[in-house]
Amino acid sequence: NGYYFSVWATCFHSSRDFSDMVFVDNYIFNKDVFIQFNSTVGEYVGYTELGVHNAERLNKDPNQLQRERAEVE
Repeated sequence: NGYYFSVWATCFHSSRDFSDMVFVDNYIFNKDVFIQFNSTVGEYVGYTELGVHNAERLNKDPNQLQRERAEVE
């Protein structure tokens, strides 16, 4: 009965050495990931029409990309 929006930020690593850590920031609307930031890719990726539009907009903002890339540190 409405719309649901959530953001899930997760870090993955495969060893005790955190140099291989990957930061993933998922933006979810009604249980579907529509946009994702992955530190391995280094930019936003859209998975829906709305996500692609927002990914293009966010990838043009160097301050936003710098903030997301700094989350890994």
